[in-house]
Amino acid sequence: MIELTSQTLDPDKFTSAVRLSTNGAVVTFLGTTRDNFEGKGVLTLEYEAFDEMAVKKLEEVRQELMAEFGLDDVAIGHRTGTVAIGEISLVVAVGSPHRKEGFYACHKAVDRIKEVVPIWKKEVYEDGSRWVACEDHEFTHEHEAALQGGDG
Repeated sequence: MIELTSQTLDPDKFTSAVRLSTNGAVVTFLGTTRDNFEGKGVLTLEYEAFDEMAVKKLEEVRQELMAEFGLDDVAIGHRTGTVAIGEISLVVAVGSPHRKEGFYACHKAVDRIKEVVPIWKKEVYEDGSRWVACEDHEFTHEHEAALQGGDG
């Protein structure tokens, strides 16, 4: 399930799509608009996308995650347009047989979306605005190594 929309995202819809009897874990990430960035007050976020390519790339990310983590169920929704403070701009829901794969897949999904999906974010402040590069990826090789060992 992939959704790119200017409408409010319903996280329950995405979570329900991956909450199946075959999954022992369901992990849902909600990206929300915060009211500050580096000491500046943020009024809103504005997202622009190359819609057709963004949907294609979101599906590619979904397929990558399912193959890499052995999952059957991943749902992703992303907002476009103006997103007010406190509203949801991104939903990633992962259904997984075990919790570890679910957490890692959800985390990696957010990083991959920022890396490859043509969606751009503008932060609007009281005194101006700026386009923000999505360079805050946190999924490291240590996380991948940890996934290979330990219990799930």
